[in-house]
Amino acid sequence: MLEILLCSLLTILPDYLYRRYGQGKRIGHEITLYSVWFELRWGIITCLMLAVGLITVIFYNHPSTTNATLFFRTVPIVPETNGRVAEIHARQGEKIAQGAPIFRLDSVKQEAAVETARRKIAEVDAALIVARVDIQTNEAKIQEARSALEQALDELRTKQELKARNSGTVTDREIERLENLVAGRQAAVAATVAARESAQTRISALLPAEKASAEAALAQAEIEVAKTVIRAGVAGHIEQFALRVGDVVNPFMRPAGILIPEDAGRKALQAGFNQVEAQVLKVGMIAEVTCLSKPWTIIPMVVTDVQDFIAAGQFRGGEQLIDAQQVRAPGTILAFLEPLYEGGLEGVVPGSSCIANAYTSNHDRIASGKLGAAHSVALHAVDAVGLVHALLLRIQATVLPIKLLVFSGH
Repeated sequence: MLEILLCSLLTILPDYLYRRYGQGKRIGHEITLYSVWFELRWGIITCLMLAVGLITVIFYNHPSTTNATLFFRTVPIVPETNGRVAEIHARQGEKIAQGAPIFRLDSVKQEAAVETARRKIAEVDAALIVARVDIQTNEAKIQEARSALEQALDELRTKQELKARNSGTVTDREIERLENLVAGRQAAVAATVAARESAQTRISALLPAEKASAEAALAQAEIEVAKTVIRAGVAGHIEQFALRVGDVVNPFMRPAGILIPEDAGRKALQAGFNQVEAQVLKVGMIAEVTCLSKPWTIIPMVVTDVQDFIAAGQFRGGEQLIDAQQVRAPGTILAFLEPLYEGGLEGVVPGSSCIANAYTSNHDRIASGKLGAAHSVALHAVDAVGLVHALLLRIQATVLPIKLLVFSGH
């Protein structure tokens, strides 16, 4: 309507002035309700054509959408393991800090695993003490075996020396017996040395490895105990939290509630613009929004990102071919808008529906001096008609609350 009024000042009004003062025709006499179309046909047709062209220029170069929302993601409150609720630390609607406990699951089984791991560590420590004692025992046995070996060797050497002197007092049977005795004493020394080395290996390799495994099992068991206390991953508000002691929660099917981060939906606004404006929307464009939760307010914004894909074209691989006819509604170009000034979204409720305008600026292209005069004038006109869109947004911001509260029947 505003575009038609503006265009009528350049078309219908001059046509009427010519009819009135050039041809002497007056409203109510020659120009009536029945003859106005014939008398002002040139002005009316030109007005409609100019209005259509102006509306096209405005809406193409200065995109507008009512599909703008402060989307935010919620965090489900779920444990990492199944369990029965033993204690509840938070309440519905409560504001909670990051890392604060929300509820605790029954941890009898996990605490038993912790105690078992601790007992295993104590058992390994005791085995280390026993192994050190075994080393001392083996050292003593080695000394005893070596003494017995030396004694047997001395006796064998003595008998062999007597035998070498052709003494008839030493028989071959005696020499053989002593040699067997020496071999047995050497085997005894080797056995005691091997026993000592075995004990040393247990102390240096086996028992430390067993202790490390036991400590790892203890750490894992303590982690499992820690998992029974569900904490807030981010600071925020707890909603839909109706948990009671004795309830069974499941990480896949039964979440305990929802945690809404405190900064959710307060940094950026997502707006879906028509696909035809894909070539116009650019990062850095100035925009304005008005939201239902903060009526009669225009918030300056800036386009910080434009999504390169349209959600309507996505598909999930399956056993059936995708038919393009299944895409019923054309998707939109998703643009991310952030406040131009700090605190711009203050007071706007996350999830609120908004109306957004984005404005094309050709100032840099015009100031570059690389364009012709006609091209520069055309771009000046394109930038100037953005004022009409800004005025329309302010009219919408003024009328929208009244429309919803008075004329919607709610």
